[in-house]
Amino acid sequence: MDIRKIDDTISVAPQISVEDVAEAARLGFKTLVANRPDHEEPGQPSMADIEAAAKEQGLEWVYMPVESGNITDDDVDRFAPMIRDAAKPVLAFCRSGTRCTVLWALSAARSNPAQEIFTKARNAGYDISGLAPRMAQQSQNKG
Repeated sequence: MDIRKIDDTISVAPQISVEDVAEAARLGFKTLVANRPDHEEPGQPSMADIEAAAKEQGLEWVYMPVESGNITDDDVDRFAPMIRDAAKPVLAFCRSGTRCTVLWALSAARSNPAQEIFTKARNAGYDISGLAPRMAQQSQNKG
């Protein structure tokens, strides 16, 4: 499992396996967020199986699938309150971790300076500099 810590509240990861869920719980994560749709590619684990493992480990489970390369403002509107209210720390996953990082960055832009967000993402291994215009737009949405 390739966990990339963004900050003390959220880490992201590429696709996890059912077996990884127990390790996530052992590492202290409280909420598991899936931003990847079921059946996005052949052979990926079923979200129902990961959900069952999460519940078995006492983790909160959030299934919030988002289409790769097509993150909408509605997606950010759903992600922002979920991540704010989720039991921390959160482990969010998708195919590569990028989708989760973009969702986090766009929601964080509503209340945090862009440079701080870029730095945290870069330190986790994600270059989100192309999001600057959308982050500026989100910074106007404080809701």
